[in-house]
Amino acid sequence: MKYILLCSILLLTSCTGVPDNIKPVESFEVNRYLGTWYEIARLDHRFERGLSQVTAEYSLREDGGVKVINRGYSSEDKEWKAAEGKAYFVDKPDTGHLKVSFFGPFYSSYVIFELDKANYQYSLVSGAGKDYFWILARQPTLEPALLNRLIEQAKSLGFATDKLIMVEHSGTPQ
Repeated sequence: MKYILLCSILLLTSCTGVPDNIKPVESFEVNRYLGTWYEIARLDHRFERGLSQVTAEYSLREDGGVKVINRGYSSEDKEWKAAEGKAYFVDKPDTGHLKVSFFGPFYSSYVIFELDKANYQYSLVSGAGKDYFWILARQPTLEPALLNRLIEQAKSLGFATDKLIMVEHSGTPQ
């Protein structure tokens, strides 16, 4: 029984780690991060597969956490899909490392490792491993030079940028 409990604890806590050679941003200001972010690019994963026009909306929760609403359009199903989650800082509230849950007590990492600290206009985010990666921005597109710089930065850190899905934001259905 102790073995099962230990394995369960390890499994739950291992999902909130930080990938090798990735450092969460410091001097993070959650209030400046709140609002809508557009998903510019991502690595494929099952819970966003086939979605376009993906956004994430962040707002404060009454318990001090962050409410997360991810939304995207499925052209196959011809409908919007949305998921609501909650996030909490893993360490200090000025460090861009949160744990996020969309499914009950199970949390995964949300590591902001690059951020436009001047204007909070773009960010690079990973999960606990390098198989989860997103480029987010306040607008549906980024200037090509900036986007290329961010992709190169991610590539230099070991993310599989050759497998990035560039997220379509034009022709938004109502």
